[in-house]
Amino acid sequence: MGVLKQLATYLYLRKKDPNTPNSQWVKYMHGINRLSLLLFVFAIIVMIVKLFIKK
Repeated sequence: MGVLKQLATYLYLRKKDPNTPNSQWVKYMHGINRLSLLLFVFAIIVMIVKLFIKK
């Protein structure tokens, strides 16, 4: 269940835990994770579109 909570936090669906450390490096890490997650979802969407449009 922790993975789903973390994904919701990355996608701004859930508020951050106020007890987590607040350093600049953690912000960078979460930003990179958010970017990679969005690129992954985009790639999956492109693959699905290509699968259905393929003749």
